[in-house]
Amino acid sequence: MAALLPVRDALEILSGRWKLPILIALSERPKRFKEISKDINGITDKMLSKELKDLEINKLVTRTVYDTFPPTVEYSRTEHSKSLTNVIMALKDWGTLHRKEIIGK
Repeated sequence: MAALLPVRDALEILSGRWKLPILIALSERPKRFKEISKDINGITDKMLSKELKDLEINKLVTRTVYDTFPPTVEYSRTEHSKSLTNVIMALKDWGTLHRKEIIGK
């Protein structure tokens, strides 16, 4: 039962269809909004904007505005978000195993 609260907190922060794909899209380098949008098939601009704000509130993504014309905005993962690397890899490995179990591929 001691694990219940921290697991619930983690699931609340990472819940939904898009947060982990956004973090994965930002894993190589900072990106602009449209670059992220192109990397993640099926996400709407409205949803991407909402999810980026949620990730920023939870200190997993930073938003940097550059003084250019028009202004350039880049999103990048924080050091804190990099602590999720092992979690993401474990989910990937489990997903591969589960896919083999269910559909044999």
